[in-house]
Amino acid sequence: MLKNIVGIDHAVVAVKDLDRAAEGWKKLGFTISPRGTHSAKMGSGNYTIMLGPDYVELLGVLAETEHNAPMRAFIGRRGEGIERIAFTAIDSAAGAEEIRARGYAALGPTDFERPVTMPDGSQSAAKFRVFHWPVDEAPGGIRIFACQHKTRETVWIPELQKHANTAKRLKRVMIVSPEPEKDAQHLARMIDGVVRPEADGSLTVPSGSDRADFVFLTREALGLQFPGVSLTGAPERGGIALVFVAGDLNTAEKAVGTAGARSEVSVVVPPSAANGVLLAFVAD
Repeated sequence: MLKNIVGIDHAVVAVKDLDRAAEGWKKLGFTISPRGTHSAKMGSGNYTIMLGPDYVELLGVLAETEHNAPMRAFIGRRGEGIERIAFTAIDSAAGAEEIRARGYAALGPTDFERPVTMPDGSQSAAKFRVFHWPVDEAPGGIRIFACQHKTRETVWIPELQKHANTAKRLKRVMIVSPEPEKDAQHLARMIDGVVRPEADGSLTVPSGSDRADFVFLTREALGLQFPGVSLTGAPERGGIALVFVAGDLNTAEKAVGTAGARSEVSVVVPPSAANGVLLAFVAD
């Protein structure tokens, strides 16, 4: 693995209507952060769903800018869904140099921040330094970047990490592809990682440390993993599912309500109920 990144930090879900998306995920039992607004250059806003070591970011365009052109293109082409995945960066400047040495034209590092309202009502800021792999290097249609948190205390707020559905952390990010092996190998090259073939024909690329894995598989194989779940709106190629470790599946089932379905091993919410993302809750 690369020296300056740890595993998956967060998954970015691109949405068309930010406030409506937040309400939708709240109804699925997630605690939603107060809305954040990025700089005028970025032209975006977000809500976060904070877990243990990682989180999910609901990201929407507030004003069209050059910076958010790739995300607008994604929504225009695919619709809502998992648009990119962030790794935790130990040192973004060193990380950018590390991937440049491997022939990737790194974008950044770039510093930015957003205002944060703390639980006691005080105002603070969440500060980040990020670098991106080139936009056209998107294995399985997923862009990747790395995020160095300069103020973890204003992001991982304990009150925001408790969810009615008992979600604790991400376990897998699933990506469908007509050529899963090719896309898995592509990602592995980008992060100096490995590809692990699984018995069901899917391919796992560990993201590093104890963080969530990437899993590449065909759409048909995805259907076999989640039988009876409607894949309406799922792409032929792209990020499709987030698998969460839940503290209690019975509680998760109650929290998601009629939006989800229970099997012996998981509670599953179809993509149509979560902005193009299949959500699965599994036991640790």
